[in-house]
Amino acid sequence: MPRTCLTIVLAAGAGTRMKSDLPKVLHKVAGLPMVGHVTQRARAAGSGDLAVVVGHGADAVRTELGAIEGDAQFFTQERQLGTADAVMAAMPAIEAGHDDVLVLFGDTPLITTETLTAARAGLADGADLVVVGFRPDDPHGYGRLIEQGGQLVAIREHKDASEAERQIGFCNGGLMAFAGDKLANLLKAIGNDNAKGEFYLTDAVEIARGQGLDVRAIEAPVEDVIGVNTLAELAEVEAIWQERRRRALMLEGVAMAAPDTVHLSHDTQIAPGAALEPNIWFGPGVRVDAGARIRAFSHIEGASIGPNAEIGPFARLRPGTMLSEKAKVGNFCEIKNATVAEGAKVNHLTYIGDAAIGAGANIGAGTITCNYDGFGKHHTEIGAGAFIGSNSALVAPVTVGEGAYVGSGSVVTDDVPADALAIGRSRQVNKDGLAARLRAKLAKAKAAKSAG
Repeated sequence: MPRTCLTIVLAAGAGTRMKSDLPKVLHKVAGLPMVGHVTQRARAAGSGDLAVVVGHGADAVRTELGAIEGDAQFFTQERQLGTADAVMAAMPAIEAGHDDVLVLFGDTPLITTETLTAARAGLADGADLVVVGFRPDDPHGYGRLIEQGGQLVAIREHKDASEAERQIGFCNGGLMAFAGDKLANLLKAIGNDNAKGEFYLTDAVEIARGQGLDVRAIEAPVEDVIGVNTLAELAEVEAIWQERRRRALMLEGVAMAAPDTVHLSHDTQIAPGAALEPNIWFGPGVRVDAGARIRAFSHIEGASIGPNAEIGPFARLRPGTMLSEKAKVGNFCEIKNATVAEGAKVNHLTYIGDAAIGAGANIGAGTITCNYDGFGKHHTEIGAGAFIGSNSALVAPVTVGEGAYVGSGSVVTDDVPADALAIGRSRQVNKDGLAARLRAKLAKAKAAKSAG
């Protein structure tokens, strides 16, 4: 039977060094609050339950994280009396009974599923307490992990360490995993006989050893345990996250001409076979299918890009955009809340908003769907195979039928029937059937030219 797991996330700190009114754990990495990264990794490592300890900015943290993790429990640390005191705030969740309990920090967004899984594996192997350690290039200032015979016997703070202990390069990463049936008693045994009068979770190591429990340390990559305390550190963590994700996508088969210039969101989905040119920004909610090509200097959020579609350069896709297979959105075009069907083209200097463009339609340069009348948004429907001439304005709500033509420079205020030609430069005129006859004439001329 699978082992049950509770994750306690400590998210009560004020984060004064961030110089921001926003609670520290709500600062975003790749568009997701740091604490959201932590809870997602915990979920991926098999944690079925979440207990989040809040304090500073508690209401904001509950609201934003609650939207991400709807079933998370929230507990308030009334006073800032140390890490053990923070974990004690979640005692009702602890007493519910779990095989494993992970204690994580809401400001360590680079923690990986692999590290958390390894910590849980230690518990499954018989450990009562597993501490996650790391080996920084410079261990100065970090607590050292003191081991004997494969057991962790103490965590020694740098200021309290002997010269010999300061030579140890294995340092405390702060993250811990406890056997669920041992944690409550360990917490109750932690005192506050120290200079600050606080209750430190790290004291659980020596207490556990004194009780004859199995205490171990595992090693994680340095990046996994990086905590964020300043906006400068937040930017550094963002860069690491981006590099990790770009590399993973490239190894999966996504081509990137200049990876360092591509900015991804936490939920960006890009299928193998897609290709990205330099200087592309992905906001939340983007899916890119195989064979699609995103050209340079494009800005995309909340959009779905179909197979073999082509975007940009200098294109902006806003939320609600859905491009079908082989659709094209070219340079200096903006699409919002619109569908572009298979093979349709929006090539140059165009705004399409609140619209549906049919298969194979061609939208000329400078076309605008006038979707907002000052009070509400309205829909434009452009039929399959329609041709919209350059510098046209389609005043919604309006429908351009299948195969219809709109003459360049027209202002279209009335529906255009299928296969009609609309010329609305001063007053709109619909010529029934003229578009079909014009196509036939052009086809005949093309055939004659080929024959000659």
